[in-house]
Amino acid sequence: QINHVVHNGGLYKRPFNEAFEETPMLVAVLTYVGYGVLTLFGYLRDFMRQWKIEKCQNAIEREEQKDFVPLYQDFENFYTRNLYMRIRDSWNRPICSVPGAKVDMMERVSHDYNWTFTYTGKVIKGIINMGSYNYLGFAQNNGTCQQAAAKVLSQYGAGVCSSRQEMGNLDKHEELEKLVARFLGVESAMAYGMGFATNSMNIPALVGKGCLILSDELNHASLVLGARLSGATIRIFKHNNMQSLEKLLKDAIVHGQPRTRRPWKKILILVEGIYSMEGSIVRLPEVIALKKKYKSYLYLDEAHSIGALGPNGRGVVDYFGLNPEDVDVMMGTFTKSFGAAGGYIGGKKELIDYLRTYSHSAVYATSLSPPVVEQIITSMKCIMGEDGTTFGKECVQQLAENTRYFRRRLKEMGFIIYGNEDSPVVPLMLYMPAKIGAFGREMLKRNIGVVVVGFPATPIIESRARFCLSAAHTKEMLDTALKEINEVGDLLQLKYSRHRLVPLLDRPFDETTYEETED
Repeated sequence: QINHVVHNGGLYKRPFNEAFEETPMLVAVLTYVGYGVLTLFGYLRDFMRQWKIEKCQNAIEREEQKDFVPLYQDFENFYTRNLYMRIRDSWNRPICSVPGAKVDMMERVSHDYNWTFTYTGKVIKGIINMGSYNYLGFAQNNGTCQQAAAKVLSQYGAGVCSSRQEMGNLDKHEELEKLVARFLGVESAMAYGMGFATNSMNIPALVGKGCLILSDELNHASLVLGARLSGATIRIFKHNNMQSLEKLLKDAIVHGQPRTRRPWKKILILVEGIYSMEGSIVRLPEVIALKKKYKSYLYLDEAHSIGALGPNGRGVVDYFGLNPEDVDVMMGTFTKSFGAAGGYIGGKKELIDYLRTYSHSAVYATSLSPPVVEQIITSMKCIMGEDGTTFGKECVQQLAENTRYFRRRLKEMGFIIYGNEDSPVVPLMLYMPAKIGAFGREMLKRNIGVVVVGFPATPIIESRARFCLSAAHTKEMLDTALKEINEVGDLLQLKYSRHRLVPLLDRPFDETTYEETED
């Protein structure tokens, strides 16, 4: 049997350890049974609402509209009413402090089973924040970044009130784009006011009808939306599976466009640096090798990896020691590692000049707010060491240490943990629907703020808690969090792991990320 490790060993300059442990059969069966019971009760309650036995809380059509085609009537609406509403208190919790290593949260209660919430007026202080994407700890209300942003706020004001092509192009925007290009090691870069729109509005400017997009099955919603808006043909390859990608590339070149058999105008591969729900890192050396072999283009979304990966914090390209010129479109956001807002695209000068004219985000959207721009400039210079200190480099190293320590301890406790050992996104598998809400509530009781994730953000039986580590977390904070996670894990019986780890590098060619390998 030929394995990845034999085939691709020469492309990696460092160990690439990524594991997705199989779901125990009993857990999978019980998860399906749990959803089955909830669905049955959902239909029963819908029947009772229809006959006015139970009060109907959700929005419905008025009596005179009953004969119209229903506006919204599908499974997700059923799911929202009968499944999501039971655990709705685990989401949208209002915090009232800076999203640093610790946060303050407004206390709220519900007297109608989570349909509405009322605030008690109390503030829960000092909650350890294991949910924010504050990877390098730059989300803070003191220090050099805050002082620089406050100074720019007093000089420029908060808003720009115009797009870049009209009156909204400030010297600060020019300075930021030159700095981003230097940071990434590319010819030119462009900044945008919103990370989501950087993907969804720029992909349609790059490809269109007659082009082919090859997209990873677990790509973010912004990439999916951008691909759909472009009008290009979209084909999906299995998550991080290079055999699946190569097969699609071969088929695209051999067969061309459907019906006409003409060659595709462009083939664009869409991947992410770190996948935010799986904690996995893209197999970039292999993707670049395939891209060069089949003469296609590569669009890399570094939203979670920029700042958080690599010895210099320059993302997944830096992590693998690759040449930035091998990535045609380098996209990322300022919302995570830089503690700000917005996104960027970097690449060749011709590409960026083209996007300045044709990108909807560039032409129609309001420019980045000046204090936000200054926050990005100051934090980026700090990471690059241009502020005259080693603080930025220390943060990058601290994040890497925290990540390895936290992941190792959770695995030792017996939890099923997904993803790469160097990824600061750490998914802990919960599986059963009742345990989603229970885990979030129990952790909050113990003063730990966590994010729990279920359908539709994950497959319906792969519910999970997702921890995001930060350089701002001290060892004491992590040890406190780990102690409480261990306690809740015992309480809710979440320690499913049988330590049969299946590293991705050892998976046979024809198997996908989630399938079990044979003994």
